[in-house]
Amino acid sequence: MALKTKPTIGLTVHVDKVAMADALAGSIATTLANAIRERGEAVLAVSGGSTPEALYKRLAKADLDWSRVCVVLVDERWVEPGEAGSNETFLRSTLMTDRAAKARMVGLKAPGETPLDGLVDVTERLSDIHFPPDVVILGMGDDGHTASWFPRSDGLDAALAEAGPPVCAIRAKQTAVTGSLTDRITLTRAALAGAGLSLLLIAGEGKKAALEAALGDGPVADMPVRALLRSQSDRPDIHWTR
Repeated sequence: MALKTKPTIGLTVHVDKVAMADALAGSIATTLANAIRERGEAVLAVSGGSTPEALYKRLAKADLDWSRVCVVLVDERWVEPGEAGSNETFLRSTLMTDRAAKARMVGLKAPGETPLDGLVDVTERLSDIHFPPDVVILGMGDDGHTASWFPRSDGLDAALAEAGPPVCAIRAKQTAVTGSLTDRITLTRAALAGAGLSLLLIAGEGKKAALEAALGDGPVADMPVRALLRSQSDRPDIHWTR
């Protein structure tokens, strides 16, 4: 069961990650089905991380025409599929299973030593994808990043621009949150703006505290999730569990 907290935060609380999955899978599937009916295809943009894992496994069983769904990563570490830290590998083992195995996945890793080297290839790969996505599933770090929009990172201005390309390269400052894999590639705010259903999923007291900080005053560059939280049109629905 989902309970609403004070409206100033706009947070929906779930008892655990399974309850979150059960609460959200239906609305996600309905949004995708409506897009398929209206446009002939649907686009689902997904993030890595442990918080949405139960949701992905639940969603994979949804009765959809998955052959008409394009799954695109929100962001990726600059590692090959199969290597430690690969979001693509995580999604293939959680979401792209069961009925959802018929969906088309578009990864963000391309040849090249750095994300900048591969940016042209990835941009071309995304050229036939309908933006904005029909559904966007985002997470958030204790540092206030979402997607790979890391605080004060190289490339952050491009990531947060309200107009521009759908993808950009990021070089984050190494922290406990980023670990050693600081080279990232990410969808931009311009790509995600106007999504049919945008969800921000967080878990744990640390991230709840980070959310409360992000909802307060301060520069967007310090906690880039503020770009969405302060938006009048693109603020995501926020869901939290312990």
